[in-house]
Amino acid sequence: MSKWKMLPRMAVKGVIQNGTVYYPYLMAGIFSAFTYFIFASILCNDLVATLPHSAYAWMLLLIGKGLLGIILIPFLFYANSFLIKRRTKEFGLYSILGLEKRHIGVLLFCETLLIYLAVISGGILLGTVLAKLFFLLLLKLSNLPVEAEFIFTWQAFAETILFFGFTFAINLVYGLIQVSKSKPVELFSGSRKGEKEPKLVWLYAALGVLVLGTGYAVSIRSQLDEMIFIDFFLAVFLVVAGTYLVFTSGSVLILRILKKNKKFYYQKENFITVSGMLYRMKKNAAGLANICIFSTMVVITLICTVALYGGLEQITHYNYPYDIMLDFASGNLSRDQIEEDAGEIIDRNEKQAVRIDIFEVRSLSCRVNGNHADRPVSESRENNTIYLLTLEDYNRIEGKDQTLSDGQILFYTNGPDLGFDTLDFLGIPLEIKEELEEIFPYPKAGKSFFDLMYVMVVKDKEAFDLYAGEYAKANGVTDREGFLESTYQKAGILLEGEDALKQEAVEDLIAWCKEQQGFFASYKDGLEGRSMLRTMYGGLLFIGILFGTVFFMCLLLIMYYKQISEGYEDRGSFEIMQKVGMSDHEIRRTIHKQILLVFFLPLTGAVLHTMAGMFMVNNLMSALQLFDSRLIVTCTAAVLFVFMVIYCISYLRTARTYYKIVN
Repeated sequence: MSKWKMLPRMAVKGVIQNGTVYYPYLMAGIFSAFTYFIFASILCNDLVATLPHSAYAWMLLLIGKGLLGIILIPFLFYANSFLIKRRTKEFGLYSILGLEKRHIGVLLFCETLLIYLAVISGGILLGTVLAKLFFLLLLKLSNLPVEAEFIFTWQAFAETILFFGFTFAINLVYGLIQVSKSKPVELFSGSRKGEKEPKLVWLYAALGVLVLGTGYAVSIRSQLDEMIFIDFFLAVFLVVAGTYLVFTSGSVLILRILKKNKKFYYQKENFITVSGMLYRMKKNAAGLANICIFSTMVVITLICTVALYGGLEQITHYNYPYDIMLDFASGNLSRDQIEEDAGEIIDRNEKQAVRIDIFEVRSLSCRVNGNHADRPVSESRENNTIYLLTLEDYNRIEGKDQTLSDGQILFYTNGPDLGFDTLDFLGIPLEIKEELEEIFPYPKAGKSFFDLMYVMVVKDKEAFDLYAGEYAKANGVTDREGFLESTYQKAGILLEGEDALKQEAVEDLIAWCKEQQGFFASYKDGLEGRSMLRTMYGGLLFIGILFGTVFFMCLLLIMYYKQISEGYEDRGSFEIMQKVGMSDHEIRRTIHKQILLVFFLPLTGAVLHTMAGMFMVNNLMSALQLFDSRLIVTCTAAVLFVFMVIYCISYLRTARTYYKIVN
């Protein structure tokens, strides 16, 4: 039989014989193809575009698919490079036995094609079986009609086949380059090569601590402003770079310092442990850094996903506290008439009103700086909205019995408290009798964020018109009377029961509102708004679930391959230790101690990264209008606990494979 005919059979045999490293790669590849196919299938389903508010979910999935591709290409490349490294000794043996580099190239092509076909077939088959289930999960999370039918399209199949064809082509080219530029002897010893010892260890270690500390500082000092997302990506970049520097240089530096401590180093157990650790860190520091980074990604992704899921109703009701908010030109309808007509509509629909709040309000655009509220500036993002509200309306809304003297106000902000006893409003000194902790329907966020707003509760209608008139004067409004008459009356209605059961009542209220002469062409449909938010955040949750799973798969495969590589390296170390007189028990205890330390270094790093990153995560959740810090802390503790348990279980399972190789 000619060499060319033997090569495909050798490829199949090579994959089977190296199943310890190939099977996890196949499983990871199949799961990657399955995930990509799910994204592509949902995006290519024309029915999705016809669902209400589906544009938000569709756009998020499109971005998610792009990010998934960016993650999967380097991940599969990393896994493939490990496989190539493990096979170099075998390829070197083939060269010595007479195979030329072109034959090895064809062998690599056959193996890559075999794995590609297995990955595509398995991923698409799994996706075909489970795609509808994931589609229903997306519909459920996004509050979209679950009776929608899922339709497969050839475009999804084609996109998946082409994407993974491109990815495996990159891996094949890398393997061919590695084989073509190596000599048979180099191939034969290539699997034993580790990472080169880092140079300028002191410099890089100090730089790593500095970069990592700067990343932590950016996260801890981040504010909820227009720079939050820039700060986020800057912190991520600095922490990733700092992690690599600390693991590759900082760990080696610490071990060198321990080695120089002769009293400590020249004890049998410490001697073996430090020497072994130093050897491992030189060779596997980059792998440890990868595990640390992927662990952090898994934890942060899951924290955000779980927190968003737990706080979804808080977010929707923060943005839409009423089922419907109606705006009328002040004076066209009396409060009693609005309450009577709205009550009749609610009764006709057999509903109960939790609250009907009717109040007169005036919104003023001002620049608030400290305890000064000045006229607005041309840069709109520096301006804030101040709402004027009479004490009578405030007491009615909140069920309070507050009193105010002339020149006194009650002050409220949805951000951090002002912290002053007085307020200079356009040159008018006002005494702040009390800073309010809450006022419906403006919920308290408790921190600075993009759109801070303020409420000034004034003594009566006379004070209301006085301050509104001063605002008109300061801003050059000539028709003061017309400005004062343009105050609007708001009617906020919140009904009892679930949103799905209120739709008819809200539609009747909107229809009634449009019939009124005083209608100012403005109403806010809270049911519609909440539905839109649930769709958008449901898409985020769906992506978070899939991405968290993908990151965890990447983490497990990196951990597994690292244990496998160390197992093959330590097999020779066992023999050497036995020859110098150490017992099996001592050897096993020493190796176990090294593995345990190395394995849990990334976990420690991930926990530290998460703790430092929680300031940033809290701000990012606030940017998504989830202000419940207690919920976020609870989710963090729960996710970290579950992750550490799974991490330890993964360690125990991969350690079995390690000991099997060593023994």
